[in-house]
Amino acid sequence: MVVRGSPCATDASVDLVLRIARERDIPAVAALIPLSVRALQAADYSTAQMDAALGPVFGVDRELIRDGTYFVVERSGELVGCGGWSSRRSLFGGDAGRAAGESALLDPAHDSARIRAFYVHPDWARHGIGRQIMIACERAISQARFRSIELVATLAGERLYAAFSFTAVERYGIPLASDLRLPVVRMTKTL
Repeated sequence: MVVRGSPCATDASVDLVLRIARERDIPAVAALIPLSVRALQAADYSTAQMDAALGPVFGVDRELIRDGTYFVVERSGELVGCGGWSSRRSLFGGDAGRAAGESALLDPAHDSARIRAFYVHPDWARHGIGRQIMIACERAISQARFRSIELVATLAGERLYAAFSFTAVERYGIPLASDLRLPVVRMTKTL
């Protein structure tokens, strides 16, 4: 899928390509995550919170990639965004933060699909990349016959999900190392 966008005034005709992530994308995703977190989450979280969350909360989830439910957006072969959805129990976190039982599959008739792990390169923030990934996720979730969606949003991400009619149902803090907590928002949507 090619997404036409206008990410900057100097290049209004740039093509962004949205596709399913592959195993070979893992190094690029791993490099994008801290770059995105440190720049786009800095207004909402302290450096200590971001550092403690990188890995267990903000990290590569290879299971999403293996399941074929993770998308990447490229510009001229360079990764500028990623995000996906899951039919597994885990609500957030990378490989390093997965607890036992979180990999269990969900039942579309009774459970909510999960929106997971959205990251955008800071130079490409607010240019529709998250929106394009979200549209692809909702389409795939609907095709998988889920009737609802659940996610855990960062404070910065809450605005994107609210624009897609997600409702905040709980605010809490994810426990991190050094007695830190990462404030987040659990959000839901019925399809």
